[in-house]
Amino acid sequence: MAQSTHVPGTYDVHPSIVYVQAILANLSAKTGHTAEEWSDLLRREAPADPKAWLKARGLGATQAGLVLKRASVDPGHAFDDTPEGYLAAAPGHVDGQYSGRKATLRPLFKGIVQLVRGLGPDVKVCPCETIVPFYREHVFAEVKPFASRLDLGLALGDPASVQDPTGSLKETGGFAKKDRITHKLEVTGEADLKIALPWLIRAYEGDQG
Repeated sequence: MAQSTHVPGTYDVHPSIVYVQAILANLSAKTGHTAEEWSDLLRREAPADPKAWLKARGLGATQAGLVLKRASVDPGHAFDDTPEGYLAAAPGHVDGQYSGRKATLRPLFKGIVQLVRGLGPDVKVCPCETIVPFYREHVFAEVKPFASRLDLGLALGDPASVQDPTGSLKETGGFAKKDRITHKLEVTGEADLKIALPWLIRAYEGDQG
């Protein structure tokens, strides 16, 4: 297994963690038990269908999913939805994305992160298992590796208001589907980082509340 090249402090807690922690904090008041208590009950009862068993006792789908993870019934990291657990798991997400043939793309990924960090102190770099999104108030860009390139997704809004004389920018169809990410750039070398910077600035500045 390749050694992680993660530098402490590189990544930030994903905004969804706050949402998850609020659910966990309110679980006892809403269902009568904490997540840990539900996990103990689940292990003792060992039902054939754990999720259905929990839902039959009044837990919603999200609540049940969180309990299943803590009871080690559902695959995944049991505590990667805590701030500490998420930050511990984040470097592994990036290492997994940039392994094997994709390892050569990691310097370009680092270059994009450096550009994004330079946009402002409120930028958050929040790795997921297959992509790395960048947040201000909302996600304004994200990067995903492919065999020979990175796709840099950008939240630029209505394509009618976006003019790209170089032809490098591509529409994703996201605007019609009301997705945040509406455009993308294919990044294959250092020259593409220079093309990306003004679009990153525009996406960042467009995400103000």
